[in-house]
Amino acid sequence: MSLGKAVRLALQSVAEPGKAEAMRAYMKSTMPFLGVQAVPRRTALKRVFADHRLDSAPEWRRAVLSLWREAEYREERYAAVELSGYHLYREFQTLYTVPMYEEMIVTGAWWDLVDELATHRMGALLTAFPDSMRPLMLEWAHHDDLWKRRTAILCQNRFKQRTDTALLFACIEPSLSDNDFFARKAIGWALREYAKTNPSEVIRYVKAKGITGLSRREALKNVPVI
Repeated sequence: MSLGKAVRLALQSVAEPGKAEAMRAYMKSTMPFLGVQAVPRRTALKRVFADHRLDSAPEWRRAVLSLWREAEYREERYAAVELSGYHLYREFQTLYTVPMYEEMIVTGAWWDLVDELATHRMGALLTAFPDSMRPLMLEWAHHDDLWKRRTAILCQNRFKQRTDTALLFACIEPSLSDNDFFARKAIGWALREYAKTNPSEVIRYVKAKGITGLSRREALKNVPVI
């Protein structure tokens, strides 16, 4: 049995169809849901991934993109995202994966798919290959595509003391004038995470740039009111 077929059968086996429509409505998704909750989904997928080992990076990338492109239900795209981060394929996380993640980010175009890729996959690549990824994130920060810009803003969310402050601010600034909710939320979220490490610098930046509204509220959620 192919990996793709095994994934679909595993998801169907733990689906609760009665929950599918509410899940679709909550996510505002045009793609239907099976009704699979996160915990049973991850448990089922771990078994499938363990039983269907992929021997090379190209085979793994093909499997991820096949799941992604052929998905009929949103949980199948979640499965592609999870396969992209499966621990057995950590050594496959190289610059060759960037086009795969770019496709998933641009065609996924919603926070439930993009944010995991931004904060975990692209962030990990930035850590491993800073000389190549830093200019790429700066390029994405100026892109017309909202989800590329959101990825650039969020890619350091887990970095804590390792945050490249100059890169963070450079990725935020092209979106400061964007009133889209997901741009404003990303700015606030990224600054809120950095404030856990360097609150004074976040306060200074918010003041200096005159950041207001949602982005400001999110950025300063855990720091003293200014």
